[in-house]
Amino acid sequence: MYYAAWAADADPERLREAAAIANYVASSGAVAVTAAAIQAHGGVGFTWEATLHWWFKRAQLDAALLGGSRVHQARVGDRIAEAATTGMGGR
Repeated sequence: MYYAAWAADADPERLREAAAIANYVASSGAVAVTAAAIQAHGGVGFTWEATLHWWFKRAQLDAALLGGSRVHQARVGDRIAEAATTGMGGR
């Protein structure tokens, strides 16, 4: 997230790459954390008494609507391949 914010301000050419990385980390992290929280709480984690099931569904929906981790991995890979073919080095 910090890299994406920095890129938006200081290096707009890297913004596409930085946003894809931030979205990948956030969406995959949210799904993993909420799934682990449900497992940690056992059967109560998926009941109406606990709101974990809502957060888990929300994390999955956000990942699907915002592209999911595979889409953003592909974007980062495309950006790396583009930089390698255009001779931009590490950019």
